[in-house]
Amino acid sequence: MKKVFLSLVALATFGFANAQIKEKGTIEITPKIGASSFGEFNGNDNSDYNAGVELGATVDYYFNNRWSLRSGLIADKMGSKNQFAGNFYEDELNYLSIPLNANWHFGSTRKWNLNFGLSPSFLTSAKFNENANTTDIPESAIESFQLGFTYGIGYKIGINDKFGILIDAQFFNGLTNINKASQERIVNGGYSFNLGGVIQL
Repeated sequence: MKKVFLSLVALATFGFANAQIKEKGTIEITPKIGASSFGEFNGNDNSDYNAGVELGATVDYYFNNRWSLRSGLIADKMGSKNQFAGNFYEDELNYLSIPLNANWHFGSTRKWNLNFGLSPSFLTSAKFNENANTTDIPESAIESFQLGFTYGIGYKIGINDKFGILIDAQFFNGLTNINKASQERIVNGGYSFNLGGVIQL
C-alpha cells in the first residue's frame, strides 16, 4: 500500500512539474510550417484539392490558464486543380491571412488546445495554370478579400519553461464569395497539418 501511495505522489508531482499553466498576460509566439490542401466549392461541381505549403507565425495572449486570444500572419496556397480530357487546370491563389481565434487550453497540464474564430484573408497573387502555361488571373475575376471561419486542435510538447513544440491541424471554411466573373458563388475551403516551435516571452 505504501508503494502504491508513493507512486501516486510521484506521478502527481511529475504531472505538476510538467504542467503548462499560464498566468494572465503570458505571450507565446509560434513560428510554424505545414502541409496544406485546399479546394474551391460552389455547392455543385467541386474541385480537387490543391496541395501546398503553409508558412507563418501565431501569437497567443493569455487571459488566464485556460483561454488565450490567437492571432498572427499565415501564408497559404488556396485555389483548386482539375483534370479534364487529358488537360490539367489549376487556380493558384496565394493568400495572407490574419486569424482572430479564441484558444481554449484543456487537459490537466493544458497541453491540448482547441481554437476557433474568423480569419480575414488578403489575396497576394492569382495565377491560372493550363498544362505548362501560366497566366495571371485578372483583378476583375476574383475578389482580393475573403473571410473564413477557422478552427483547429493542437498538442504542445513541453521542452522547458520557455520552449515547446506544437503539432496541430487547422481547418478553413470560406464564408464570402471569391468569384467576381459571374453570379456563381465560389468559396475556398481546406485544411493543414503543422509543426511549430512555441516560444514564451
